[in-house]
Amino acid sequence: MISLGYLFFAVSPAKADDFICLVEAIYHEARSESITGMVAVANVILSRTASKKYPDNICGVHQGKYWEGNPVRNRCQFSYWCDGRTEKYRDIAALKKSITVAEMSLIGLQVKQTVNATHYHAAYVAPKWSSSGRFVRLGQIGKHIFYLDKGN
Repeated sequence: MISLGYLFFAVSPAKADDFICLVEAIYHEARSESITGMVAVANVILSRTASKKYPDNICGVHQGKYWEGNPVRNRCQFSYWCDGRTEKYRDIAALKKSITVAEMSLIGLQVKQTVNATHYHAAYVAPKWSSSGRFVRLGQIGKHIFYLDKGN
């Protein structure tokens, strides 16, 4: 393990589809964040794949309610996945940054503050689950607040 202040490296393999899903999630959830904020979001996604409560693949952790094979609007774990909008990459610089962050995250780059975090939300919302005693607030990075699930 290599430590770089707030960041450190471990090792995590991924398949091509999972890589694409990770890039997509980082881009749509955190493209306006700093590199640290983007890595923190990626950490949550990868932590979920390691948890028995979630699917063991990156694409699977989008989870949500589906009807006739399509995600039900605003009923998914990651808001971009079922917000009713098409997932398009309009900001090429942010896409390139998302690809780099995905690559670094998959080889083990982590933000110490979000190690094992399985939940986050935008700072401007307060989902019901966040005030549950089941979740420990780890802190805020950029526009997102990160949580550890004590039930994991």
